[in-house]
Amino acid sequence: MANTKSAAKRAKQTVVRTEQNHAVLSAIKTHTKTFEAALKEGKKDEAKAAYKVLVSSLDKAAKEGRVHQNLADRRKSRLAKKAAALA
Repeated sequence: MANTKSAAKRAKQTVVRTEQNHAVLSAIKTHTKTFEAALKEGKKDEAKAAYKVLVSSLDKAAKEGRVHQNLADRRKSRLAKKAAALA
């Protein structure tokens, strides 16, 4: 339990931010699975659209500080290689 008003506020902020971070990371995982499923089925158009959405969500998460910029760049690079292999 927080001993001061400021500590209580920080605890509330932490809960809210944790929920927001979880939601963003969950969405990124969902987009990744959608992209990889399209790749596995060999659907180029769907994979391209899913890749675009995934890159956008990774960039936004990195910009907001929810994930590290290097993590976003690394994942985009690896997924781009997979997409290029399909083409």
